[in-house]
Amino acid sequence: MSPEPLRVLEVQSLREQIERTLSSRIVAGEFAPGTVLTVPTLASEFGVSATPVREAMLNLARRGFLSPIRNRGFRVTEVSEEELRELGEVRVLLEAPPMRMIAGTLSAEVVAELEALAERIVSAGREGRFEDYLEADTAFHLALLEHAGNRHLVQLVRELRQQTRLVGLVNLSESDALVASSLEHAELVRLLVAGDGEGAEALMRRHIGHVAGLWSGYGEG
Repeated sequence: MSPEPLRVLEVQSLREQIERTLSSRIVAGEFAPGTVLTVPTLASEFGVSATPVREAMLNLARRGFLSPIRNRGFRVTEVSEEELRELGEVRVLLEAPPMRMIAGTLSAEVVAELEALAERIVSAGREGRFEDYLEADTAFHLALLEHAGNRHLVQLVRELRQQTRLVGLVNLSESDALVASSLEHAELVRLLVAGDGEGAEALMRRHIGHVAGLWSGYGEG
């Protein structure tokens, strides 16, 4: 068998890993809006060739995280306070109401999975591991929505999360606010297990509200 298909898979895997890491660093605010990133610099940092880095950055440009600069590299794009607020409002509309539907319906296996993710979110937040934090946070929210039985809803929320910036995340890690927000995941699981759909919906609304507030770096109103 030709080794070429394996080589293609290796490049794709590297590209995906680099894209995930860069997007997490942009979302968390490690790369502030306006920062110029170059392929050679990042390739050296990751210890890889330029190809997977360039492909990852082009994908991030298509997703709106970066904008190309002729002969210079890519600039981290900015998301306005208004846009963050609008994204948060849409997420509340999509994610909060289903909590009533799934309250009291989660199996012991699902509860154990969610509790494990909740613990991972808290530990990653305490230790400032933003990539792990964001991955676990996304997995937690999407896992909840999967039990609402609507795959289109899950896909919509996944796409919305990919557009959100949490530029205040780095600063929050230096305070108690990030841990306090992280602990809300475990509380949400407890409410769902208890069958308190109203309480779970209210908590989800409050939790997502952090996205356009403290997490975005603008402060909550």
